[in-house]
Amino acid sequence: MDKECAAIERLRVGAEMSETYYEQPLIITTSGGKDSDVCLHLAQAAGINYEVQHNHTTADAPETVRHVRETFRKLEEKEIKCTINWPTYKGQPVTMWSLIPQKLMPPTRVVRYCCDVLKEQGGKNRMICTGVRWAESTARKNNRAAFERLHRDREKRMLLSDNDDKRRLFENCQLKAKRVVNPIIDWTDEDVWAYIESEHIQMNPLYCEGQHRVGCIGCPVAGRKGRELEFARWPTYKGAYIRAFDRMIEGRKARGLETEWQTGTDAFDWWMGYDVLPGQMDFDEVMNDG
Repeated sequence: MDKECAAIERLRVGAEMSETYYEQPLIITTSGGKDSDVCLHLAQAAGINYEVQHNHTTADAPETVRHVRETFRKLEEKEIKCTINWPTYKGQPVTMWSLIPQKLMPPTRVVRYCCDVLKEQGGKNRMICTGVRWAESTARKNNRAAFERLHRDREKRMLLSDNDDKRRLFENCQLKAKRVVNPIIDWTDEDVWAYIESEHIQMNPLYCEGQHRVGCIGCPVAGRKGRELEFARWPTYKGAYIRAFDRMIEGRKARGLETEWQTGTDAFDWWMGYDVLPGQMDFDEVMNDG
């Protein structure tokens, strides 16, 4: 069975599970990136019943937002239900810029609270599909699978391959947790691009400009060079982060918390790895020591 057929079969199994245990269609999640678009195309090829959801992070590039809107327009013409999830924190609407002052620290590669709040809250107590792939990182290779049952308690999470003996336990579990199917889990970057080309899938225009990743502007995972390019392209986002860091520093001082940053620009420079204040470690040192 080739990878396309395997992905379609995973989607069909996921859709059947969703209808059986949740009595609702499978949710295809889309970030506006290439892997999400491939999953949407595969879902159509699988002939399953599905809905589509997008988590509006408030920090995506304008081109990504427009691509998601255009994708939704085309899907809704086919009478496919599409939903945009607007983020909340502690029961209130939130953006990246209002979340940072509440968290009292910048998001980092190690502490990625922004992903938890802005990207991963949709699809609660449902069966969802994501475009996660092993090829994206070692962590995903070691901790993700074709089928997953998520739980805050890591010991209660369940990861399964296509022919895992635990499949029956996974299906019969009565816990109303989020279940996930990752149909292209074993696809390489080359597989993804070959499928996009063969199926003539319309992509986020940022890829046509040579960008290799599409995500939140300023994400620490992108690395310094990638972030510098992003802030040069979209300088208003840099200003938004600096203003958020200003409010973050005010919040830390109001709570009597120690801070060596005097301004939002100080915090931004540290966050980018430009200016390490006395007694602080830069990001590379933190990662190496870990």
